[in-house]
Amino acid sequence: FPVTIVIDAKMAVVEQQVAATELEKVLPKVRRAFEYDDKFWSTVEKKNVEKISNRQMRVPIELRPGGKFKYFDPNGGDLGRGGGSTYDKAVVQSVFMAEAIEYTKLTDWSTDDGRKAVVQAVRKLTANATLEIRRQLDSQSMQPGTGVIGTVLSDTPAGGFNVIVLSSDFGARLMRYDQEVQIFDATLATNRGTATITKWDVANNTIELFPQITGVVATDVIVTAGISAPASMPALFGVPYHHSNASTGNWLGMNRAATPEIRSNRVNANSNPFTLPLPRLAVNYMGNRVGMDENFKPTAWMHPCQKQAYEEIGQLVSIIQKSGSSPDKMDMYFDKFQMAGMSVRESFSWNKTRIDLVNLDVWGRGETLPLGFYTSDGRKIFEIRGATGGVATSEIFYMVVGTQLFVSNPAATAYIDNLAIPAGY
Repeated sequence: FPVTIVIDAKMAVVEQQVAATELEKVLPKVRRAFEYDDKFWSTVEKKNVEKISNRQMRVPIELRPGGKFKYFDPNGGDLGRGGGSTYDKAVVQSVFMAEAIEYTKLTDWSTDDGRKAVVQAVRKLTANATLEIRRQLDSQSMQPGTGVIGTVLSDTPAGGFNVIVLSSDFGARLMRYDQEVQIFDATLATNRGTATITKWDVANNTIELFPQITGVVATDVIVTAGISAPASMPALFGVPYHHSNASTGNWLGMNRAATPEIRSNRVNANSNPFTLPLPRLAVNYMGNRVGMDENFKPTAWMHPCQKQAYEEIGQLVSIIQKSGSSPDKMDMYFDKFQMAGMSVRESFSWNKTRIDLVNLDVWGRGETLPLGFYTSDGRKIFEIRGATGGVATSEIFYMVVGTQLFVSNPAATAYIDNLAIPAGY
């Protein structure tokens, strides 16, 4: 008799039955979704570094010319009395900054071998700590010596968080995820509270803070942690501190009101878009102060949005004529980018409303503590203590630096401010 064999489809092996045998694929290359830009800091870091103690370093300045010029009567006339040059000093003292890195022992043990993880987490933390503090130093170089790294446009508290939109001059660029910050009023007199950045949205100029700080209003400012009184306790003296023509307050211990010689040269764009005469005017302001024979070679530092504004002017007026001998690949008009004869440097951390003419010959840095690990009795890594006083399974290390920026001749600096920010930024 014929035999019929029936195979029950329900007996087929399904994927869930073999899932435990499947290999998990993890790409060996880890891509970074943020940046470690330190363009300006790395440039200044290499110039004019002075080792100093915790006592103030003096920066002598030949402030004013001397002598008394006059006409005289050679037929027995009086030549009069004379005079001489006036000298003064700026004073510099280091400020101290730290980057703290903490991890649990399980993080270490779970990733300490290539057979366990594609990244050895603690080794990577150690390697990136220097990059991170350098990036933070670059950000601090963009603030005016008060630690202010952002301005509040609006705050919409939600779910126990502050949801803060920041002004577009810097946005959230000078901040970092998980950074502890303070919020002060615009006068820097009232500290509204301290919180941690739990969401860092650079593209939309937005941060979230936890725990929520009450009473935050527009014009409040975000201040770097550790500065208890921004109006009196100095932070790093960044570009806006030295490149300022303010006639009030002090500059490195000297009175701005009584000493116009220590003010920088300002070109006010009055909220208008970039135009070609502005950088030339800034250069000429410098020349008018320090003379034509000074061999200063400033570099124009700016956010790429202002370079774009300059490019768009060039695109409107440029005519490219290609002869038969021209190469197939023509150099673009902006390949050798200059502005009023100055080389141009870009930084995404720069204030979008400013262009600063930086003379590295007059910029310098006093250094009490070189950038490196905080050490104690030869130790670089320290255990955390638990609530009982026993050792917790966590460890911490610090990258530290004690330094301060100075300028030896503010008259040889200039800046363009209040520029309109191009659309899209």
